[in-house]
Amino acid sequence: MSPESATAAAKGRAEGQPGASPAASSADQGVRSASPASGASPNPDASTGSAGSVDSRESSQSSSVGQVASSAQEELAHPVTSASRMTRLKARLAKSPNPFGKALFAILTKDHLSESDWEDVEDTLLMADVGAEASEQLVKQLRDDARITGQKDPAAVRRGLRQRLIDLVDPDMDRTLVAARPQANRPSVIIMVGVNGTGKTTTAGKLARLFVADGKSVVMGAADTFRAAAADQLETWGGKVGVPVVRSDRDGADPASVAFEAAGRAKNDQADVLIVDTAGRLQNKANLMDQLGKIRRVIEKNLPVDEVLLVLDATTGQNGMIQAKVFAQAIGVTGIVLTKLDGSAKGGIVISVQRELGVPVKLVGLGEGPDDLAVFDPESFVDGILGDE
Repeated sequence: MSPESATAAAKGRAEGQPGASPAASSADQGVRSASPASGASPNPDASTGSAGSVDSRESSQSSSVGQVASSAQEELAHPVTSASRMTRLKARLAKSPNPFGKALFAILTKDHLSESDWEDVEDTLLMADVGAEASEQLVKQLRDDARITGQKDPAAVRRGLRQRLIDLVDPDMDRTLVAARPQANRPSVIIMVGVNGTGKTTTAGKLARLFVADGKSVVMGAADTFRAAAADQLETWGGKVGVPVVRSDRDGADPASVAFEAAGRAKNDQADVLIVDTAGRLQNKANLMDQLGKIRRVIEKNLPVDEVLLVLDATTGQNGMIQAKVFAQAIGVTGIVLTKLDGSAKGGIVISVQRELGVPVKLVGLGEGPDDLAVFDPESFVDGILGDE
């Protein structure tokens, strides 16, 4: 099926008009678009009854359900704007139980630093998943830094340590999401990749909320068709902020078909952003990477792909680096999303993943809340792991 006919078919279905050919229906394998008009996610258990079966009691129940849905919509339809998120996340990071910055500070403020103390500094960095090369570099810089080794003033030590950590995180990397740039394509396409269990689908939903909060229109594609309930999960996130989700009606459908239809829907709707969630199974690395490559190719028949965001669980530490390299080689990652960074004893993964892949950490998540996802800011991150002065 040509891209033009598939797009026309998708448009016909979206508008409720005839024109989707039998061939198109077969090709898209039951792909459909869910457009939550009320802000509540669709009810998969809804069924049609016989004529005249609605009585006053059911009407009363329907009214009650409608009121609950309306209340839920009012509560969830206003996600927190990006400008205020990092402040909240910084405060949460500072309150976490074991940030490695505090451990470093405790060692460096001793009156006299022995060789054993410097070994403790390097061990602390390694346990925080900073990486061997970066840890060695930082220890050398700290030892050579007269502002630290020659100071007894804790405030001066803290300032020196803060600057060294900021330099290591690299504040010069461009962490702007492509879709947020003034000259971004419209729609700007984002593909979400990563192994199952990292919070990839949840992150896709949270990212949609972030764009909605900043006034952008979004379409999501549920191209993870192999994990049970993945599409339902994404549809629930979309329903809460009124974002349509293109999905298949059955598990195991062709993910590329869903992605193609989602690209067509986003283009027809003139959306600002298209977010495509993908499967993350690594049991057969070759097949997964082939699948991701196919998804990208079919999307590009409709729209250019601007961003590939790799979702990593910060708590997996160096084990996550192996996963990261696999995805980076397969599909061309442009940015990292670190979830579960509230376990900030492992916060050094920010440094090591950037060094290994050469791409920036663009987003971080520090909690389970729907708005606990923020654009990554190096200075706020370092201030958070160092804690209050």
